[in-house]
Formats: sequence, structure tokens, C-alpha cells
Amino acid sequence: MANTPEESPEKLSESTGVPAPEGAANLIDTDYQIGQDNYQASPLGVNIDIHGAVFAVSSLVILAFVVLTLALPEQSTTVFDGIKNWINSHMTWLFLLAGNIFVLLCLGLILSPLGSIRIGGAKATPDFSRPSWFAMLFAAGMGIGLMFYGVSEPLSHYGTAFGGISVGEDGVRTDWAPLGAAADDPAGSTRLAMAATIFHWGLHPWAIYAIVALSLSIFAYNKGLPLTVRSIFYPLLGERIWGWPGHVIDILAVFATLFGLATSLGIGAQQAASGLNHLFGFGSGDTVLVLLITGITAIAVFSIVAGVDKGVKRLSEINMVLAFLLLMFVVLVGPTLMIATGFFANLGSYLTELPFLANPFGREDANFSQGWTTFYWAWWISWSPFVGMFIARVSRGRTVREFLVSVLLIPSIVSVFWMTAFGTTAIKQLQEGFEGAVNAELQLQLFMMLEQLPLADITSFIGIVLVIVFFVTSSDSGSLVIDTITAGGKIDAPKPQRVFWGVIEGAIAIALLLGGGLAALQAAAVSAGLPFTLVLLVGCFAIVMGLRSEPR
Repeated sequence: MANTPEESPEKLSESTGVPAPEGAANLIDTDYQIGQDNYQASPLGVNIDIHGAVFAVSSLVILAFVVLTLALPEQSTTVFDGIKNWINSHMTWLFLLAGNIFVLLCLGLILSPLGSIRIGGAKATPDFSRPSWFAMLFAAGMGIGLMFYGVSEPLSHYGTAFGGISVGEDGVRTDWAPLGAAADDPAGSTRLAMAATIFHWGLHPWAIYAIVALSLSIFAYNKGLPLTVRSIFYPLLGERIWGWPGHVIDILAVFATLFGLATSLGIGAQQAASGLNHLFGFGSGDTVLVLLITGITAIAVFSIVAGVDKGVKRLSEINMVLAFLLLMFVVLVGPTLMIATGFFANLGSYLTELPFLANPFGREDANFSQGWTTFYWAWWISWSPFVGMFIARVSRGRTVREFLVSVLLIPSIVSVFWMTAFGTTAIKQLQEGFEGAVNAELQLQLFMMLEQLPLADITSFIGIVLVIVFFVTSSDSGSLVIDTITAGGKIDAPKPQRVFWGVIEGAIAIALLLGGGLAALQAAAVSAGLPFTLVLLVGCFAIVMGLRSEPR
């Protein structure tokens, strides 16, 4: 039986960390108090408030992983490669099918009467203005990835599509082109390259984030449960979510979040180091990477101590302004007309090719679907506890429809515009004979493209700053989320715990980079994303059950 907020004010007032619903909401009647299983102490004057089982298992396994990866780098590389290759070969269909389910569920909820439900209760008001909300959504969602892949991915798909299909002796395709390629056709290769790129950065990743964020929001702010992933499963598991079934779900969420974050932080560090070396000759070896990650992690720790309002919010707004300025610069000094017309043409190509790119079965373009799409879907899914919980934290007061339209459609459109601007500029340069970008390492391709435009030193420096600030906001937000999970759902846990997880994120990124580089980062994301895919598929059913019981 559910209680209304008016019927159970005592229980909610005792529950720390999650605010009571404002207005009508359908609270779940449970005797569990948020944080009741936590261990609280003040060793050496440092306050800690942790969920014993979740924190202990998560931290010990992660610390053991870091030590073993640093101690046995060659063996670690072999293991990472083996895991990634097996998942790519056998589980691509599952990732593609799951991504399609997430998109369809989001679109269905937008159109259904359930879209009128308000997160936080019928009378809840938003905690942040729309500009601040949009800035935090975008900065947390995929900032580093847009900087790293904005030039490199369109160029890569263009080159493989233009090169056409190649088949090995066993009759299996050996090329990396998406779908059927577009051999020796510059216009066709451009269309296919941009459609494939937008597919990886459009509706599907944001649908993954939206499902997790909406589920957490409803079960925490409308139903009074802790802000942890286990709460989503109350309609299916009932009171058992407070025991080991719930512990396992939260531990999987911690692992997925940490490895997804480490992948992004490692990629960001590689790009920042390459950019600094390109501009100032700093070098780009392992020592530089370690020092860079250490320094940026230290900045992230200061942001963590400042808190969401002063830290993440301000950094996100700064990043939004810098990203907008860089984007507008590329649009105005690059092939402006091609970018403007290409935006709509690329959207059309994306929608035309979407059924084929999203097809989970019978694919002949194995290298593309397994090497690109599977990695991306696993990466987004491993990020989803982090991004979803962070979005949930800042989205109270929005209706389900407003929430889904904002989280699903607006960032997707911005991503399309970003990829169109940077990708079209890079492809145009290649078609005019400049091969510096396409021949450079992935992390340098953005800077090589900018080098062909005016004010290259300034824009490249802005690009480096963007990568670093995206690094900080991701680490900051991720620490906040992991701390919430390992504190039993409390969103006001002591800050030293958040600092601990911020340091751990940097340590994992260092361990993965030294233990196998980019391949190790990708393997970690894919490995963490696989089990959590199953968690999210079950969560889709739970969120529909939860929304149907809410007053509209």
C-alpha cells in the first residue's frame, strides 16, 4: 500500500538525503530508512558515512584491479584484448537491440499520458534554471567524447566508406566501412560517414541516459526511496532490494560508472597531452599523461569540495560558453554554407540510414558494428549510472515529457550540429588535398584540423581547456554519484568520501593507460557495460510500473 506525502511526514523527515515530494505523489510504504545500514564514524576527525557492503566490495575490488594492472601491464593488455574481442564477436546483437528498446520506450513515454507526471510531486518546482540545467546535462553527458571524436570519427568513416568493401579469403568483410560503403563516391561517402557518426551520438546514447535518470528520479523523488540504482527494482524485488540482490545491483553500478569514467578521463588526458605537446612541446609520453591526470584530478577534488552549486554548475556553464564559442568559430571561418546545409542533409541521412545502422541481426559490416557501435553502446551504458544519477539530481521539478524531450532531443540536435561543423570542415579539408588530420593520431586530429583555420594557436588552446574542464566536471559529477551509491542513497554524505572516489577515478585512468592504452580503456568500458545492459533492460519494465502508479 502506498502513502501520500501528507500521510507520512514523520518518515520522510527522518530520511536524510532525499527531499520529500511536493504535492501529490505515490510513496512506497517501506520501513527502510535511507542510510540505516550505513557505517558511521569519525576516524582521525574525518567523518565517514558509508554503506558497509557496497563500499567495501566496490573499493577493495577496484583497488585490487588498479594494483594488478600496474604490476602486470603486459598480462593485463592480453586479458583486456581477449575480453573485448569476445564481447564484440558474441554480444553486439544484445547492445544494438537494447539501444533500440531504450529509444522506443522514451518516445513512447513522451507521447503517452504518463508524460504529464511531474518529478518530485505534482507541485514540485525546478531546482535550476533551464540554461543551467541544459549546461549541466550536456557537460556531464559526453563533453570529452565530442572533443575527441568530433573530427576523428567523421574522417574515419569517410575514409573507410570511400575505400569500399574488401573481402578476405574466408568470404568475410575485412573493411571497416559502415553498411555497404560508397566506393569512390565523395558525396555518398560524406553522407554515410555523417549518418554513422550521428547514429553514435544522437538518440540512442541519450535514450540510455534518459531511462536511467528518469527511473532514479521517480523512485527517489516521487516514491521516497534512496537515490541508488537498486531502488528502480522495487516493483520487481520488493523489500529484497535492501539485501544482497540490491547490493549486487549497486556494486555493478559502481563498477560500470568507474570504468566508463576512466575510459573518458583516459581519452581526455591523451588528447590534452597531445594538444599541449603540439602547441608547446611538452611531450606526450606516459610520464606526461600521469602528471596530467594527477593535476587535473587535483583540480577536480577542489571542485568536489566546492559542491554542486559552486563547483559542477559553474564549471559546466564556463564549458558551455567555451564550447559554443569554439563551435561558432568553426562554423563562421570553416565552410559555412556546407555546414548550414549539411546539418539538415545529415539529419536526413541519419533518419534514412537509422533502421539499417540500428539493425541488430544479419550485419555484414562486422568491423563497423562490432568495433564502433558495440564500443559506443557499452561506453554509454557504463556511463549511464553516473550520467543518469547526475541528471536525476538536477532535474527535480520537471515533467516526464519535458524531461525526456530535453534530455533526449535537445542534446541530440546539439551533437548533430557539433559533428556536422567539425566533421564537414575536416572532410572538406581532406577533399581539397590536406591529409594532415587524417594521417595524424586520433587525439591530434582536432588540432590538425584547427591548424588549417585562422587563429589556430588560440582555438587549439581553447580546445585543450575544454578537454580539461570536461575532465574536471566528469570527475566531479562521477564522484558525487559513486559516493551517493556507496553511501546507501544519501546525497548529503561527507565530502571526504567524494574526494576518495575522485582520486580512485584518476588512479583507474592511469592504470588503464599504462596497462594497455586506448585499447585497454575501450575494453574496460565494454566489459563494464555488458552486465549493466541486462540491469537496464529489466529497469525499463520497472519504470513503466512505477510511472503507472503516479498521480497525473
